[in-house]
Amino acid sequence: MSINYSSKINKIRTFALSLIFIGFGLMYVGIMVKTTEWLMVIFFILGLLSIVFSTVVYFWIGMLSTRAVQIVCPSCHQPTKMLGRVDACMHCKQPLTMDKNLEGKEFDEKYNSKEFRNETKHKS
Repeated sequence: MSINYSSKINKIRTFALSLIFIGFGLMYVGIMVKTTEWLMVIFFILGLLSIVFSTVVYFWIGMLSTRAVQIVCPSCHQPTKMLGRVDACMHCKQPLTMDKNLEGKEFDEKYNSKEFRNETKHKS
């Protein structure tokens, strides 16, 4: 059984895109209940808030992406951006790390957590 990894930047972009579709869906439901005006307005406001939140998430990940470390994937030899200690290639989904202590270990996103970093500091 193979595990399918995904880069953090792509996960956040997918989340933002899903918020847009959820917002449009809520607004569509608002059109369906247009006989009840207050309910229609609530669905329209919720849909608008979902789309605005998606815009904020897209802006945030764009700013985060500019600070990400750009590396060349050893498998597909294409440039990719890496966030945190471990990440996956945006193109071939190869697990990547720049931490020498994690090389050879099984890929786990818990390596990016602050708790794991604190544990490793206390051990050494």
